[in-house]
Amino acid sequence: MTNDNIFSGLKVVDFASFIAGPGAAVILSDFGADVIKVEPPTGDTWRIGYKIPPLPRAQDNYPWHLNNRNKRGMTLDLKSPEARRVLRRLVEWADVLIVNTPHPAREKLKLGYEDVAHWNPRLIYADVTGYGDHGPDAQLPGFDITSYWARSGLLSLTRDAGAPPTFPVSGSGDHATAVSLYSAIVTALYRREQTGKGSYVTTSLLACGVWACAVPNQAALVDATFYPLHDRSSPPNATLNVYRAADDIWFLIVLTPDKWPALADGIGRPDLLTDARFADPAKQAANSAQLTSILDQIFAAQPMAHWHDIFEQAHLTFGAVHSPSEVVKDPQLRANDIVVPLEGAGGHVQFTVSSPLSVQGVAKVPAHRAPELGEHNEEILLELGFGSQEIESLQASGAVPTARGHAA
Repeated sequence: MTNDNIFSGLKVVDFASFIAGPGAAVILSDFGADVIKVEPPTGDTWRIGYKIPPLPRAQDNYPWHLNNRNKRGMTLDLKSPEARRVLRRLVEWADVLIVNTPHPAREKLKLGYEDVAHWNPRLIYADVTGYGDHGPDAQLPGFDITSYWARSGLLSLTRDAGAPPTFPVSGSGDHATAVSLYSAIVTALYRREQTGKGSYVTTSLLACGVWACAVPNQAALVDATFYPLHDRSSPPNATLNVYRAADDIWFLIVLTPDKWPALADGIGRPDLLTDARFADPAKQAANSAQLTSILDQIFAAQPMAHWHDIFEQAHLTFGAVHSPSEVVKDPQLRANDIVVPLEGAGGHVQFTVSSPLSVQGVAKVPAHRAPELGEHNEEILLELGFGSQEIESLQASGAVPTARGHAA
């Protein structure tokens, strides 16, 4: 791989908090962008995210490094009149500005697109919201579990019949939205190459959730007839279902009709092929509860390793259900740089999850720990052209507080 990073020289200012906006900045940083993470004096609330149940508990602030690695950090109190000078220099310096401040607060802080774009006509202003810029709920606060999961249709479908909606995986919608915001930024950068003009780009947790749930939502747009919620004991299709092996490992099989003979032969039950109840897909659907019961007994008789070999030899599509503790030990992750070393974090944070994009022939930047609160204040102010006396004045006013380390 070459050492030339795609976004070497690209300058990004990340004013966003929590996950989605900072996650988009992380992807840019993975490919070489210079990202400045700007926080209020009290720090991004995500610095204490790992202390909030039900996030997994640990001594080390693992989510902070995950969503803010490779960035330089500075603090800026936008409520201070003196901060306006710093904000302007940052905007003039930047190619990309990422924000997710709620619009009412953004207006008070004069951080909106119209407030800052005239300082830099080439600026890509990237905005992420809960519910979009328009409509009756545009001002509603939203997290991924409310906007992406609950409002989009996803949460209503990811459960079994008779079960209430469950609590979704924290951050999953945010990270999907981060990829969407990154895509919007890259599209705007391409447009800038053609026109020389900056852009306002945006996405929302709701839009990304609706897109993730687009197949059933598109079905609803044409008034399609929906099957009832999944019932694994009586599914619409017994060969598209979840089963349990003898060692209590759950797994999914996802088979097209032409794979039915290979499954029956692989599990040692060729007699099922001549059973009138299962002679074709329509009869299998009509008798799915009976076929599921038969498969339950068969699969419960052998451990997952046995079925893994059977399915692999027969070229059948399957997937064992892994816990996160099992996932991170999967050799596929290291082989494909899905999990990579993290430099400088210390403690138990030795590895991190890389962004899911790769470009053949281009190496990503080695992952480096996230910044401490205000860690690079003076370095960045000097780079922006402020003199020593000006920096002292900014510190004295509280606009750029003196760095005080990690707020966790």
